[in-house]
Amino acid sequence: MAGLRTLWAIAALAVCALSAAAIDFDTYFSDATLRLDYTFAGDASRQEIYVDELSRLPRWWGRRHRLDEEAAAGDGSIIVRDHASGKVIYRHTFSSLFQEWLSTAEAKTVRKSMENVFLVPMPRQAVDVTVELRDARHNRIAQLTHGVDPADILIARRGERDVTPYVTLQQAADTLHCIHIAYVAEGYTSAEMPQFLQHCHEAMEALFKHEPFATMRDRFNIVAVQSASHDSGVSDPGAGIWLNTALDSHFDTFYSKRYLTTLHLKQLHNVLAGVPYEHIIILANTEHYGGGGIYNSYNLTYTRGDRFRPVVVHEFGHSFAGLADEYPYGDDDPRYFADVEPWEANLTTLKDFSTKWADMIDPSTPCPTPDSSDSTQITRRVGLFEGGGYLSKGVYRPVQDCRMRTNEVPEFCPVCQRAIARLIDFYTTEPAN
Repeated sequence: MAGLRTLWAIAALAVCALSAAAIDFDTYFSDATLRLDYTFAGDASRQEIYVDELSRLPRWWGRRHRLDEEAAAGDGSIIVRDHASGKVIYRHTFSSLFQEWLSTAEAKTVRKSMENVFLVPMPRQAVDVTVELRDARHNRIAQLTHGVDPADILIARRGERDVTPYVTLQQAADTLHCIHIAYVAEGYTSAEMPQFLQHCHEAMEALFKHEPFATMRDRFNIVAVQSASHDSGVSDPGAGIWLNTALDSHFDTFYSKRYLTTLHLKQLHNVLAGVPYEHIIILANTEHYGGGGIYNSYNLTYTRGDRFRPVVVHEFGHSFAGLADEYPYGDDDPRYFADVEPWEANLTTLKDFSTKWADMIDPSTPCPTPDSSDSTQITRRVGLFEGGGYLSKGVYRPVQDCRMRTNEVPEFCPVCQRAIARLIDFYTTEPAN
């Protein structure tokens, strides 16, 4: 463990490097949030972005430093520029269900639109906001730039009253430099809220049993949002069950049985208006196995099953840290290609391996690295194990098994741990002057 902590310390120093022209938060932003609602629309051949609505939330719960830096590349970006000078004053990256849908068979024959919601600090003066979507080869497929005047009278006010009841589960040591997580109830009636709160505690403790979350626990501020549903449970289209729930989530997303998501992101963020939040974990009141995690969007996980705890941690690896699935699933729908290095920290195609975990393995390590029968090495021995990102060939993962590969493994591998630690530092560590 001491060796891992040394790696985390090195990672912290790396992300703490101060850029030549750091953006001062108070110069450009006020302590409020600009909520940006967009519609992503199109099909596999053509995609477009439309502005839906702008809203103002009372406080800003995101980072106040490294404002013009990106934590991880993601599949899309939001760039905020000061209108007067053209200077980039904020960056945010993300992935979306819409971009996942573009790889499905349906997207080849049907044009669809999906909601997307993003939060940026409220600018003091006029800004220009650019939204960009990228494909699996990192090529830009859609882009929109639009202006925002903070004095615009049609920017809606949200979260100033009728705030959804919430309970603070854990307060960070420094609430100004921390990561705000909101657990959100889905499919729990008012009478079932005690059970929801119990599930929140179970999910939280499951997360903090994993490194580096355990060591860095005091950097997280966590609340439980008691969004009551009319019906108990969640919709299961395959079984012909449609329920009236707080977020209208359902199984069978993209016709994949265990893929449990909500497409109603405006509804989700309306529930959260006025709550201290940045990262979202939705707990679904169902015994049926399923879930989903989308980078910088949300994590949605079933709760009433034996695998609830490992699944909620795994999905947070997606939604918070941008980690990829490390298991093969089917080679007929590739998302990774030999001539492109994945942006996710825990996969490589060897196209640009020097940017990944090359510094963490012995140069003599064979590729592919053979599996080991030694249980002490399965999660610790770093190498180049073939198979990951749903593909059996051409994509490599860091270790034989990891929390991002199977539910049975109790920990993140050293490479995933380092990536998570770097991200926590990115959000919470003020650069040295």
